[in-house]
Amino acid sequence: MLYDLAKPFIFTLEAERAHGLTIAGLKAVPMGPAPKSDPILRSTVAGLDFVNPIGMAPGFDKNGEVPDALIRMGFGYAEVGTLTPLPQAGNPKPRIFRLVKDRAVINRLGFNNGGQDDAMPRLERIKRRMGHGMLGINIGANKDSKDRIADYVIGAKNMSPLADYLTVNISSPNTPGLRALQDKAALQQLLAAVMEARGAHHIPVFLKVAPDLQPSDIDDIVEVAMDQKIDALIVSNTTISRPDLLSANREESGGLSGAPLKNLALERLRDFRKASGGTIALIGVGGIETADDAFERICAGASLIQLYTAMIYRGPTMARKMACGLAEILKREGFTSVSEAVGSSTDK
Repeated sequence: MLYDLAKPFIFTLEAERAHGLTIAGLKAVPMGPAPKSDPILRSTVAGLDFVNPIGMAPGFDKNGEVPDALIRMGFGYAEVGTLTPLPQAGNPKPRIFRLVKDRAVINRLGFNNGGQDDAMPRLERIKRRMGHGMLGINIGANKDSKDRIADYVIGAKNMSPLADYLTVNISSPNTPGLRALQDKAALQQLLAAVMEARGAHHIPVFLKVAPDLQPSDIDDIVEVAMDQKIDALIVSNTTISRPDLLSANREESGGLSGAPLKNLALERLRDFRKASGGTIALIGVGGIETADDAFERICAGASLIQLYTAMIYRGPTMARKMACGLAEILKREGFTSVSEAVGSSTDK
């Protein structure tokens, strides 16, 4: 209710400034302990124990400043980043655009972050305050890098000692040429290098893919991911497509997230479930706004889900409300655990 009252003022601020103030507020305001999740929401994915399947997607906490605060807001896990080896400013401003009528956002940020050296000591401190919440670290390549695979290797070496899992992000549309790493030969080389770079820290590695893929792309990605023993696929990143939109900013370039991505992201999740035969864990992202959306994504094959844009429109209590709602739906539908529901609508 308080957020509903404040939202008109917040939305008068330029989007990136409002986001910066949000991060500053989470750092400054003391927060109580993480809420207890219903036991029905607990699951083990990639060897990690999650108290609930609802995660904060990367992009919100680009520099790894507040993952502990996100856990206290009710998220079961928080994925920070994308973090690159070297600091970079990202693309010129303005580069975030609200599409209020569509409950969506277009961004062309371009991996703006302070770099891994800046984030590492901070994340080491914060990790001790995460409690039962899982910390994911999303790694990427610098825009002007002459060897992008080498950048991911650096990221894997730097972040493996700090993370519960790593995410290899090759699906942002805002770094020119990055999505080419989804091609089969390049992906094989990249993932082999990242898996080796973990060294003694054999933490799970997830791969984040784009929604704008052809069927042959999906088959190739699944084949390579399984060959390299990737632990999970995150489906999906933002889209460069433009479904029917109502808002004034619809012509801006960049990646579209939020409600208009829902159908495409759900379809792509089902495609990856079918292509993999359920042999690799999937994480559903894109257009998830309600507990019903989360349940639908889980039944379509997602072991975990992530959100970000929806919180802009629905407020900071969203994760807690979604967790409670999801637990109620699972019980109503006769499931004894969230894991039991995974893929239940697609594997019949």
